[in-house]
Amino acid sequence: MEYKKCFKCNTEKSLDDFYKHSQMKDGHVNKCKECNKKDVSENYFKRHDYYIEYDNSRIDNPQRREYRKNHAKYMRDNFPEKVKEYHKKYDKKKKYSTTLVHRAVQKDKIKKLPCEVCGDLKSEGHHENYDKPLQVKWLCRTHHMLRHREINKLN
Repeated sequence: MEYKKCFKCNTEKSLDDFYKHSQMKDGHVNKCKECNKKDVSENYFKRHDYYIEYDNSRIDNPQRREYRKNHAKYMRDNFPEKVKEYHKKYDKKKKYSTTLVHRAVQKDKIKKLPCEVCGDLKSEGHHENYDKPLQVKWLCRTHHMLRHREINKLN
C-alpha cells in the first residue's frame, strides 16, 4: 500500500485518504480528504451569501427542472422502497405543522422573525416538537440545516 503526506496536516496517510486527481504526479491531490472537507466547509461559511444566491438562481433553470423531474421518475421506477422510506420521514404531522405555520404567518397570527443565531432576515420556522405546530424557532437556511444535523446525530 502506498502512502502520502498531507501538506495541510502533515500526517502520512494511505492513498485512499486522498481524492484522485489526474493532473497530479501520483494521481492524487496533495491534501487529505479530511483537510479538503474542512476547507470546503470553511469556504462555504465565509461565502455563504454568494452560495445561497447562486443556488437560488439555478433552481428555475429549465435544464435543472427537467433533470429533477427525470431523476424523480427514475427513483420511483427503480427504487420504490427507497422513495417510500424517504416519504415516511416527511409524515403528515410534519406537513400539517409546516402548513399551519405558513398560514399563521400569512394571517399575521405569528410574526416571522430573523434567524435566532445570526439575525438573517430570510428565516424558516423550525419545529422542535411537531405536536406543538405553532411553536417554532426562526432559523436561516444554514442554521436550520445545522440544527437538523445535530438532531440526526443525537438519534
